[in-house]
Amino acid sequence: MTFAVCVSFHIHEDRTSVFLPLIAENAAQSLRDEPGCLRFDVLTDPSRPGEVFLYELYSDAAAFDTHLATAHFKAFDTASAPMIADKSVTTYRQVKA
Repeated sequence: MTFAVCVSFHIHEDRTSVFLPLIAENAAQSLRDEPGCLRFDVLTDPSRPGEVFLYELYSDAAAFDTHLATAHFKAFDTASAPMIADKSVTTYRQVKA
């Protein structure tokens, strides 16, 4: 059952240019190295430069748990923590008809 993760970051004013390459690399590694990671989009809006939105799809919740345990995610999480003013994570499970 598909598992979606939506993350909204508010980045400290002068840190966005450092944060974006870190999250882009995390997304690329997730897609390349995690079979359960089906999609990992990093989105921004020029009118809100300190806001970054992630849309991630995993084959199931266990695949997301695997993602959180990877070395590349842990490295991203540690490196980016001081750059983040606020973060919200929302998850969704696919509804089967």
